[in-house]
Amino acid sequence: MNINSSYQGLAEDAADTRPILIVPYMWIGDFVRGHTVVRVLKQRWPNRPVDLLATSLCAPLVDYMPGVRSAIVWDLPRGQLAVAKQRGLAAKLRERNYGTALVLLGTWKSAIAPALAGIPERVGFFGEARFGLLNRLRWGEKSLPRFIDQIASLALPGGAPLPPEWPVPQLQVPAGEISRWRQANALGNNPAVALGPGSEGASKRWTYYAQAARLLVQRGFDVWVIGGPKEKELAAEIVASGGPQVRDLTGTDLRNGILAMAAASVAISNDSGLMHVAAALGTPTMGIFGPTDPYLWAPLNGLAATVRTKTPPPCEPCQRTICTMNDHACMRTIPAADMVAIAEQVLADAGARAGH
Repeated sequence: MNINSSYQGLAEDAADTRPILIVPYMWIGDFVRGHTVVRVLKQRWPNRPVDLLATSLCAPLVDYMPGVRSAIVWDLPRGQLAVAKQRGLAAKLRERNYGTALVLLGTWKSAIAPALAGIPERVGFFGEARFGLLNRLRWGEKSLPRFIDQIASLALPGGAPLPPEWPVPQLQVPAGEISRWRQANALGNNPAVALGPGSEGASKRWTYYAQAARLLVQRGFDVWVIGGPKEKELAAEIVASGGPQVRDLTGTDLRNGILAMAAASVAISNDSGLMHVAAALGTPTMGIFGPTDPYLWAPLNGLAATVRTKTPPPCEPCQRTICTMNDHACMRTIPAADMVAIAEQVLADAGARAGH
């Protein structure tokens, strides 16, 4: 994948300076993938500032996204219309005089505030019959094979063909910030393997993180467990298995997870938001797949290793969040020893590239 791949002939009026708002998906991985949309817009209009609507959870990601002017941090409750909060958001958007809003989500609710704010050009797919809320409706969303094709196509002119490659998401963390973070957390400078054992669907969680942590420590690595509050109990199990060289870095602040993934020598993660964070940072990333298809859901950046069972069950990939057949064989038949061997090879390959 060419990290700077561009859509030839995309650049339009360089004198246009009207700001653009992106309303992205607020899951961490999807939010990261939304940076491709930013990059396409900046190729198309290099002098139009681009802002991202963000939840409090996702907002730290914006600080490390090149080409983004700022985040509009606003938490709308899930599953509720929240009219007062929509009006408050619309007032905030109106102050910024946006010329264009790209609504990446297909929901009716996601288009309300841009419409109330009177943003002149409101682009999005037909979704939940959003006539009136969007005035530049696009069609054919379901005919596009991948999520990235669906969201990034909204940054192209209507009817334009998809490029052979999209520009990949980027997260850039200054080296000094990483160094200060390691020092503040007393993490030293030993090579570290970051583990992302969580995911939104239980079926996507690999079984043997605790055993892998123990083996990695035996081979001289520090191990960091990264995730949110939901991973606290799992992190405690991994720490108990691996001993004092394993650190629980789970918590509520996503910035901590971003910096951990940036500082790590390699990341091992389920198909989750942290996998996309690590890949966008340029950290060699091992993504573990079973119930989901890497073609559809792996980071656009590419993975150092795509890990799957050597004996796939007939139900793989099922795309289910909970395993209902074959006793989770797609994840239970990937041994910890194999995972550690792959990690060592990934680290060796990264070291060889750095030496050239």
